[in-house]
Amino acid sequence: MQIELPFESFEPEFVRHPRARRYVVRGRDDGSVRVTIPRGGSRREAREFADREHAWIERQRRRIDAERAVLSRVVDPEIEEDQRARAGRELPPRLLELAREHGLAVSRISIRNQRWRWGSCSRRGHICLNWRLAEIPGWVRDYVMIHELMHLKRMDHSPKFWKLVAKACPEYEAARRWLRAYRDGGIRD
Repeated sequence: MQIELPFESFEPEFVRHPRARRYVVRGRDDGSVRVTIPRGGSRREAREFADREHAWIERQRRRIDAERAVLSRVVDPEIEEDQRARAGRELPPRLLELAREHGLAVSRISIRNQRWRWGSCSRRGHICLNWRLAEIPGWVRDYVMIHELMHLKRMDHSPKFWKLVAKACPEYEAARRWLRAYRDGGIRD
């Protein structure tokens, strides 16, 4: 009898890591999957772990595909240039205003053409914002900026981090829902 594995369409990359304490599966932006094998672990156990996590892996792959579809929309180069210039004028002053309101200092701001993220924050206080933020409603854009600013206080997504976000942006859950719907193609303005 042959056992059918759920990985018909892809083969996970198995990587042994001497400091890992447990098996970890990660979905990458390109749709590939990496399974970390801890010290003392086996490839067979890693495969079984990945099989058990198949539903999660598939959800992540669908999410990435949906984000690609929305963020890779073809835009006229002149229109995109205008939108990026507008983002460069509008986003940094608003981010600095929000930082002042929350008593935070930003070391540097970049406006980038990020394909899979709305924003990011480094440990040194460098916040990168996706120029596409200029296309979405202000209250949702403010949530993204507040989210990144709260990383200046906590560089994780722990419950404590989300409490900081909730205090600074009480409507954050609605903004997250809006972003999910936008990503999935349900909301455009």
